[in-house]
Amino acid sequence: MSTQTTGDPGTPVIELKDLHVHHRTRSGGLFRPSYVKAVNGVDFTISRGETVGIVGESGCGKSTLASVLVGLQTPTSGQVLFHGKPAIKRNASMHKKFGRSVSVVFQDPATALNPRMTIQDILTDPLQVHGIGTAASRAAKVRELLSLVGLPQSAAEVTPSNVSGGQRQRVAIARALALDPDIVVADEPTSALDVSVRAQVLNLLSDLKRELNLGMVFISHDIQTVRYVSDRICVMYYGKIVEEGSAEQVFDHPSNDYTKKLLGAAPSLLHI
Repeated sequence: MSTQTTGDPGTPVIELKDLHVHHRTRSGGLFRPSYVKAVNGVDFTISRGETVGIVGESGCGKSTLASVLVGLQTPTSGQVLFHGKPAIKRNASMHKKFGRSVSVVFQDPATALNPRMTIQDILTDPLQVHGIGTAASRAAKVRELLSLVGLPQSAAEVTPSNVSGGQRQRVAIARALALDPDIVVADEPTSALDVSVRAQVLNLLSDLKRELNLGMVFISHDIQTVRYVSDRICVMYYGKIVEEGSAEQVFDHPSNDYTKKLLGAAPSLLHI
């Protein structure tokens, strides 16, 4: 599979600087509105070839941060840099480059995939939207993607409801790879799966990251799962990154009390 070479090696694909995302709540009055600080002063980078895990309990802001990373959420303040250039207000050209460079794997493949489309059509759709290739080259790309994620070629002919949950997530991963992205943001990608297939999907993501030199942002409430796949870990608590370091450093020498609490409460790998 070809890979994009936009930007200098080692330069972050996306960089967030002092990022804030505030949501207005219903409890505030007209003249004294109240806000929830979903993301509150976060600095973050992701480059090709690394997996960064973002971990924290529900409501800590990690999914909001993911929405900013994939361009679905506009921050209240702060900077979003894409290959070193400001990217909050994108022109059409940058919007297209960003859409090709950054892809996402959602939590539940059953809701993320169109149930009326065949898997062939699901994987062809991003190529058609971006005007990539001919009918023949797109069909060849679909075959390549199915092989890459460990699915039989016959899967192309069926709809998502005709394959298992683990296979549906493999389809979602294949779709995320269709445009040869620099970065894949995986938001709780195994939490909707049976325990028996979680390790298989995690191993697939790790293999793809290594094989394709992908950057990957892996988001989860389960710190053991994050450790399993991540080179670097960011621990989020109430909208802030309260601890950041290599996976080994965060696990062996945690400095923050909340990180210690997460580690103390974590059951054995992949079982929550």
